[in-house]
Amino acid sequence: MALGRTLAVSLVGLTGHVIEVEAHLAPSIPGFSLVGLPDAALAESRDRIRAAVASSAIDWPQRKITVNLSPASLPKAGSGFDLAIAVAMLAGAGVVDGARVAGVVHLGELGLDGRLRPVRGVLPAVAAAVAAGHERVVVPAANAREAALVPGARVLGAASLGEMAWRYGADIAQPPPVPAVVAPVLAPSATPAADLAEVLGQLEARSALEVAAAGGHHLLLVGPPGAGKTMLAARLPGLLPDLTEAEAVEVTAVHSVAGTFDAGGGLMRRPPFEDPHHTATPAAVVGGGSGVPRPGAASRAHLGVLFMDEAPEFSPRVLQTLRQPLEHGELVIHRAGGSARYPARFQLVLAANPCPCGRAVGKGLECTCPPMARRRYWARLSGPLLDRVDLQVEVHPATRAELDGAGPAEASAAVARRVAVARQVQAERLAGTPWRTNAQVPGHWIRAALGADRSLMVDLDRGLDRGLLSLRGVDRVLRVAWTLADLAGRTAPGRAEIGQGLLLRTRGQGA
Repeated sequence: MALGRTLAVSLVGLTGHVIEVEAHLAPSIPGFSLVGLPDAALAESRDRIRAAVASSAIDWPQRKITVNLSPASLPKAGSGFDLAIAVAMLAGAGVVDGARVAGVVHLGELGLDGRLRPVRGVLPAVAAAVAAGHERVVVPAANAREAALVPGARVLGAASLGEMAWRYGADIAQPPPVPAVVAPVLAPSATPAADLAEVLGQLEARSALEVAAAGGHHLLLVGPPGAGKTMLAARLPGLLPDLTEAEAVEVTAVHSVAGTFDAGGGLMRRPPFEDPHHTATPAAVVGGGSGVPRPGAASRAHLGVLFMDEAPEFSPRVLQTLRQPLEHGELVIHRAGGSARYPARFQLVLAANPCPCGRAVGKGLECTCPPMARRRYWARLSGPLLDRVDLQVEVHPATRAELDGAGPAEASAAVARRVAVARQVQAERLAGTPWRTNAQVPGHWIRAALGADRSLMVDLDRGLDRGLLSLRGVDRVLRVAWTLADLAGRTAPGRAEIGQGLLLRTRGQGA
């Protein structure tokens, strides 16, 4: 019996499963069968492998070849199994040393000329292999730097199938060096290198931005065109602290699967910033695709900022799909080829005009929109979605008097230092819990920490009775109040912080 074995990794979402690749060669009518629930891209590997073997000056075995991907019940997707299947087949044919390849994880797509092409998701795949006890990993040369980011991995970057066959003892001449195939990286939405000092005036909106950064709160900015909503939102990532080591690995893994990670700069240390266009589809925002779904903008913004400019112009379907990640911090996407789970704990920032024409400011005398048009415009932002947004702020145009009387605007670095102090206070208070920021803390925990003094809740009780707040809204006001107390250096919020939190939540609802 001629049987060759090696290992590969199948990714389902960000979860990697080590796959045993078995190749059985029988003296029968030549053929090639691939079993183990492969998708279309994986089923086509037989033609790529045949051409790659011939291009590597290796004789194709004239036998019946059966390749099994075990466990067979787990769906497999993508072209990243090509190298593992080719190596297992060559081991079964006796071309390479089967003992040397049995415990090695092989990842990579084969070109028809035998060169190895990079694949997505190498970082989480290698991490899963190392966690399962398989430290030796072979990846395409273009993915070697990314794979080396995983602690404990013994990575070999290969340029071609011929190179690997020669290394494993094949009776062929050492292949000449070939240039590594470098796949283009989809340009990620880089964190804007913009400073808050460039925003003139807007003291109230700047204060709300600082509160949002300090507590991880979601934010709605409502104001006329040109008031500075987009400028403010683009500067929020600059106020956020760097990612921790574990967070950087998690964020980098998402971008690796999405194909938006360039390993040249190492792990992603800064919070990501995503700003999809208002014509984006639900699949583009929350993820999707045929077979096993890919992460969308919401997952790529994990532990960063998801900014939706002109929010009422987005499709209602897109906006409603955000309710799951806002509540649970993750997205579970189901498709016929399987389901995938991606983290999506982001800060949502919405920007909107007060009406379709954008001139319903103050008394709204210049607005030309019929009442029905304004009602239809704001109906796109449903009540359940807005109820999950902690801060709802009106951004008014800066007046000439405000600009003339203002001194130099405070820079992002100064605000970021206060945010870092507030985040540290929260980390100490929430030590031993699964939460990191005030925005993540459940309502029962906040109310218990606040104590039994009902006098603090007078304003919230009044807002609840008048219908300005839901029970969820009460909890969110309390979260904001804790953030205001952290920024002020207080050990707990008082009635002033709760009142200010209530004002920050209800200010934009009259728009």
